[in-house]
Amino acid sequence: MMSKAEFSGTGTKADPWVLKTPPGTSEYTLYKDESATPPVLVCTVGTTTLLYDLRCIDDLHAMLKAHGDWMELGSADEQKPAKEGTVEAWGRSPDNPVGGWYGLKKGLRGRFGMYIPPLLEALGLAEVEHNARNNRMRAL
Repeated sequence: MMSKAEFSGTGTKADPWVLKTPPGTSEYTLYKDESATPPVLVCTVGTTTLLYDLRCIDDLHAMLKAHGDWMELGSADEQKPAKEGTVEAWGRSPDNPVGGWYGLKKGLRGRFGMYIPPLLEALGLAEVEHNARNNRMRAL
């Protein structure tokens, strides 16, 4: 079942984007901190804060456009291997535009495939499935 991500916020620290994970089971916030080096997306899930390189938005969108079809999200913690051919695997691949992890906080660099796709959907850049498991996304 496809549905547009429900979200609010403008993506600033004072007014972060409030999003839900693709299965719709957890709420989290994201905001841009362009004063950081490199500029980051600050992702807060409960009491945990994750950081992702801000350029991941444009890079992921460009990769999905080039891919041209649905791609599994494949979310995984940093300590677990990512399934080949998934958004998660691309988000940590030496072959992506940053040459490795988009996640910047050691020990918490994974879950790229869980937290970044709903943002691309909210920004109108991608379509994301919202099933209980094995969700996919594609560029718009």
